[in-house]
Amino acid sequence: MNLLIVEDEYPAVERLQQLLGRLDEPVEVVDVLDSVETAIRWFTEHPAPDLILSDIQLSDGLSFEIYEKLVVKSPIIFTTSYDEYAIQAFKVKSIDYLLKPIKFEELEKAIAKYKQFKSEFSEEENASKIERLLDNLQHTGRRHKKRFLVKKGEQLVPISDDEIAYFYTENELVFLFTPEGKKYVVDYTLEQLDELVDTEKFFRINRQYLVHLEAIQQIHTYFNSRLKLNLQPDPTDEVIVSKGKTKAFKQWLEG
Repeated sequence: MNLLIVEDEYPAVERLQQLLGRLDEPVEVVDVLDSVETAIRWFTEHPAPDLILSDIQLSDGLSFEIYEKLVVKSPIIFTTSYDEYAIQAFKVKSIDYLLKPIKFEELEKAIAKYKQFKSEFSEEENASKIERLLDNLQHTGRRHKKRFLVKKGEQLVPISDDEIAYFYTENELVFLFTPEGKKYVVDYTLEQLDELVDTEKFFRINRQYLVHLEAIQQIHTYFNSRLKLNLQPDPTDEVIVSKGKTKAFKQWLEG
């Protein structure tokens, strides 16, 4: 079985590849695409894979844009953090969902479902189901956490999302910084936080930083079509918006 991964987070790609390697049958990952733009170009230049594993949020927009612009010739398994009960209403034969963080047993079941129903799969039916899915998802909001528990001495203290300047990861630890410069360790990866926070307030600018809008003091142009940010509190290193996220970051700033 050949499979295409559409995912912009390297740790998530690594996780998927590890899980796919544990399946009973061999799976060939034909490519990994990290943006709407590259995916649209790829689909116009390559034959359809047997199956697509597609994240919803990519560096330059929602992956749904890909499937709105193209006739998709492959079944899709979405990876997402949308509400579990809403997802149940969208489940169909040729499309399935995996809630992050992805578990092997759930991936295994999704692959088994694909194999069971692939003989009944048709491009026309798939396109129709995606259209209905997009319609329904317009009325479904993403859940997000409003408070995070941090350890302060012997106490656990809740910090609201508006009291957070940014999250920063280093040496496999993730730190929460407040605007006043206070620093706490949190028990989440940056990938998990990116799925949990309110995306109107927070943006994942690169592999190390997830920043709150109010923490951004100044924005400067930087070489190679990137942006440099001044944050409050001021980090010790330069904070650069990665090239692949610059366009989406500008759109996010405009609201």
